[in-house]
This record gives sequence, structure tokens and C-alpha cells, in this order.
Amino acid sequence: MRAEAPSPLTVTASTEAGATVLAADGVLDSTTYMTLRDAIIKAALAQPCAVIVDVTGLAVPAPSAWAVFTSARWHVGRWPEVPIMLVCAHVAGREAVRCNGITRYVPIYAETDRAVKALSEQDAPPSRRRARARLPASSTSLRRARRVTDEWLTEWSLTEFIPVTRVIVTTFIENVLEHTESAPNLRLETDGTTVTVAVEDTSHAAAGLREEPDCPGRPSGLSIVAALSRVWGNAPNSSGKTVWAVVGPENIL
Repeated sequence: MRAEAPSPLTVTASTEAGATVLAADGVLDSTTYMTLRDAIIKAALAQPCAVIVDVTGLAVPAPSAWAVFTSARWHVGRWPEVPIMLVCAHVAGREAVRCNGITRYVPIYAETDRAVKALSEQDAPPSRRRARARLPASSTSLRRARRVTDEWLTEWSLTEFIPVTRVIVTTFIENVLEHTESAPNLRLETDGTTVTVAVEDTSHAAAGLREEPDCPGRPSGLSIVAALSRVWGNAPNSSGKTVWAVVGPENIL
């Protein structure tokens, strides 16, 4: 039997009033579901004020495929907490989204301007400070990552977060170097009360908790991260994934 050709789907991006607007055109089905989901997550990871997805040009043969938007919202809901909004110019599309329960989590509007207006009426999120470092795919990354972590948190007057953040940064970088061939991309950010550590790599394999195979009963580095952070997770994107953790005052060592 000849393999079925993938359904066509294109996603184009633009910006409006600080939001990223994604125009999705083509067929949304099982062959394009992940493409659209990961495009939304990748746009959110750049941390615009919102990701607005225009679904006017989508054909959705199976109503269950609309769940792509709640899936994307789940992935970015805890971090980076960027709102996702939908736009559809025709009534039938908006009704299909509502009938499938998507609007309980992701609002839909008739026009992009209305989505932008609704966004402007919401309370402004707290301002965040961010810093990035692209690191080499070598063990020297560990020393450099710890050094820039110390520098950034000192500059932000958050020195009390340094010990626990160093442990998490080291674990994430070690995992990238051990399990992938990627050059790690480190990001730290803060809203003044919490610190978020995020490390990108080019592997699509999700990070997960496990025991060390050579030492049964010994927790993995990610188990330690889970114990030392408020919440942690994976965010897939088109080039790989981002593994992140949020550290709160209750996690200070």
C-alpha cells in the first residue's frame, strides 16, 4: 500500500502591537498537528506579549484536531506564560472551536484587531529581566554557565538564588552534553520573585525522570531538579526542545 502523502499546511508569522501573529493555512489533521503545535510553542518561547493564531484558512476534517490549541496552551501555560489567542473570520470556524471546548482555555475572536484590543485591556504582566548565553558543545560550558549565572543573579540583586540555580544550570548543561550533540543555549529570567532557568538543545527527545542505570536507586539529575524547583518541564520546538525550571523563594538553599 502506498503511503499517504502529508497534508499541506503553511504557517507564516508577522507581528502586531507586540504580539506574534501566526497565519495557519491548509489542512489540520494527524499529519500536521505537531507542526502547528510546535510552531505555536516556538513562537511563545520568544516571549511576545501574546501568540495570536489566525485559523481562517484552516480546513479541519476531524473536530478533535482543534485540540492542538489546548495542547499548545498546556505546554506554555506554566512557562513562559504567554497567552494564546485565536482569530477566525467566519462564524462556522468560531462555532467549531467553541463546540469542541477550546474556548475554555484559548479565546477566539473574529478579527486580529479585536484580539489585540482584548489583550490591551488585560492587566499588564510583571516586567521580566532576561539574559542569554550560547555555549559550546564541550565541558567548558559548565564552568562558563556557572560564571554567567553568578554574574546575572548578582546584577539582578538575587544572590540568594545563586546556589540552587547553579545546581539546576549545571544539571541541564550536563544533560545536553551527555545525551545530545548540541551546543547548549542558556537563558535565565526573573520577575523579581522567581528565577527561571531554560536550556535549549537540538534533540527532539523529551527529558524525563529516571534512575541512574549504573547506580540503581540513585536519582537522576532531573529528579534533583524536580526536588529543588517549584516546577519544571519540556517545551518542544521546531529545532529541538527547551528544558526549563522555575525556582521560587521556597527553593532557596
